[in-house]
Amino acid sequence: MDDSMFFGASPIIFERAKELRKHMTAAESLLWDYLRKKKLKGLKFRRQHPIANYIVDFYCHSIKLVIELDGSIHDLDSVKENDIEREEHLKSLGLWVLRFRNELVQNKLHVVLTQIEDCA
Repeated sequence: MDDSMFFGASPIIFERAKELRKHMTAAESLLWDYLRKKKLKGLKFRRQHPIANYIVDFYCHSIKLVIELDGSIHDLDSVKENDIEREEHLKSLGLWVLRFRNELVQNKLHVVLTQIEDCA
């Protein structure tokens, strides 16, 4: 296993990621349907991918890009604080982080895909 793409994630994080893959949100499913077909410049994305102490929604190792999809729970102050801390840690690992609201993915997927392509 290539640890460089997992940044030291523990076996517990891997098990949790495996479980999360079984229960995608509607927005995750919609975006994954596009990303898994490598339509974005042939890039390979992984879903519910372990990185350090986290599980990110989508990850492309070749360009070090993390994509996170946020539902309404991310409007809570405590969750916002966690998101900021998490994003800072991911960036300290040399990763790029894009965040999208579920509603944007579901209603304007083309906007999301354009922003992702701009990072590639």
